[in-house]
Amino acid sequence: MGQVEAGLGHRASVLTLTNRDTKPRPVPDYPDLKILAADGTSLDVRVEHDTSYFARDLGPQHLVLQPGEKALAVLAWSATVTSGDKRTGVAISVVPSPGEPAQKQPLETDLGTTDTVTVSSWASKIGN
Repeated sequence: MGQVEAGLGHRASVLTLTNRDTKPRPVPDYPDLKILAADGTSLDVRVEHDTSYFARDLGPQHLVLQPGEKALAVLAWSATVTSGDKRTGVAISVVPSPGEPAQKQPLETDLGTTDTVTVSSWASKIGN
């Protein structure tokens, strides 16, 4: 997890996936993630696979990471508040590869009232 960057009501954090195995590992096209509430439960948040204010979505990359190689994705959201209750997540849960346990990382996501996050595909570099 990278630090949260902000601009004009938008927020983003760079996710990094590192192959710590001794053999090549295929990477899913997009991060499988959830936004978590303070009690650890998953918030009802829509996760879109798309370009965001911070990064262009390069689409599925069909990556295979060699030992020590990294893949990056950008998680972005808007802190827009219209009507209703504001929502804030305190962590994310990411499944690095199907069948593997979820990795939990602290990340404050001030979702405002949008209830939507956007995530780019895993890629060897971030599109802009």
